[in-house]
Amino acid sequence: MTSALDGEIRDGRHIQPVRVYYEDTDFSGVVYHASYLRFMERGRTNYLRLLGADQRALFEEMAKETPGFAFVVRAMQLDFRKPARMDDLLEVVTTPSEVKGASIVLHQRVNRGNETLVEATVQVAFVSGSRPPAVSDPLSTALKERPDASVESQARPSL
Repeated sequence: MTSALDGEIRDGRHIQPVRVYYEDTDFSGVVYHASYLRFMERGRTNYLRLLGADQRALFEEMAKETPGFAFVVRAMQLDFRKPARMDDLLEVVTTPSEVKGASIVLHQRVNRGNETLVEATVQVAFVSGSRPPAVSDPLSTALKERPDASVESQARPSL
């Protein structure tokens, strides 16, 4: 089940609104750097949910086929440009960049209006024991063949 809390997919991008609360800030009222990681995690999770990849069901399915399966952030490159402050309304924009074998690369931006505050490239890997399993067929298909998905993600073949 999805709701407005999950954001929306528009023009091949997932858009997740986020309100900055007191708990997200440091002593000066500026968003603490680690809070952006939580905002982006929500964006990635809700993007997958809207693509039809219920993470709980995916984990249950993969546990049967591949014991020890997990999603892990393999790499993340961040560029902090401007601060957000308490009560700001932000948007986390998530765009698929690359889908291959056992990983997905996503581009994420945290915006306030037309300003980009933080930009990130995130590689999410699928791991199980000593071998990375391939991205599941339904998830791979959803990321690559969405009618409104980015051109770059469609152009790259799955390994």
